[in-house]
Amino acid sequence: MTSEELQELRRKAEQGDADAQVDLGWLYEKGNGVPQDYSQAADWYRKAAEQGNADAQLNLGGLYYNGRGVPQDYSQAAAWYRKAAEQGEAYAQYFLGVLYVFGQGVAQDYGQAAAWYRKAAEQGNADAQNYLGLLYNNGQGVPQDYSEAAVWYRKAAEQGHADAQNNLAWLYKNGQGVPQDYSQAAAWFGKAAEQEYAAAAASYQAAAELGSAEAQFKLAELYEKGLGVPQDPGTALKWYALAAGQGYAGAQARADSLRRAGVIAGD
Repeated sequence: MTSEELQELRRKAEQGDADAQVDLGWLYEKGNGVPQDYSQAADWYRKAAEQGNADAQLNLGGLYYNGRGVPQDYSQAAAWYRKAAEQGEAYAQYFLGVLYVFGQGVAQDYGQAAAWYRKAAEQGNADAQNYLGLLYNNGQGVPQDYSEAAVWYRKAAEQGHADAQNNLAWLYKNGQGVPQDYSQAAAWFGKAAEQEYAAAAASYQAAAELGSAEAQFKLAELYEKGLGVPQDPGTALKWYALAAGQGYAGAQARADSLRRAGVIAGD
């Protein structure tokens, strides 16, 4: 964002434009184009939230939940999430459900949690779908029903939700709510694991680029095996060689093995 665009956004926010107030609050929360300042973020979100802006109410609730820019206050978090949730904001509905599960800022109430999760789940929120499935799985706030659990786990799993994929896999493994099917269990376990490897690869990549020999070695293993990243022996050799250059145990042997197989290090 240019300085001119920021100036114009601030002008609109100061004139009471709720959307501009939310956008300016977001910039302060994330430190994009302005110094990160949670207090300023809270101030601007509050101005928009008090005008009934659901995005601002959601974001202000998040600041209260995490104690950023305002004192941590689960009751205030619940109050602002509720205002947004009642306007149909799916993430606010989901977060309000979480508060009811853990009794944070509200009395613990699994029935209320299920009701709010359902509202968000029916809008396609994958987190809510997974946790509504978990409530059915455990019989908390709803009758225990593995078939219903499977329905909601599947909806989230098909959106790529790793926890839901893992939960659905267990149902297939145990034959709960679905016919026992080890091949389906393995497939869903595999999808969940692939996401875990992808997240690990991203973390290893960042650390490897900063010079961590351990991260270089582990990243090389993922590239060699095609776990979480496309299988790429050349890139694996590159990272093994870098780790070996720092004396990391086992890295030189892996690099030599790939070279003997005719692999050329990638760029």
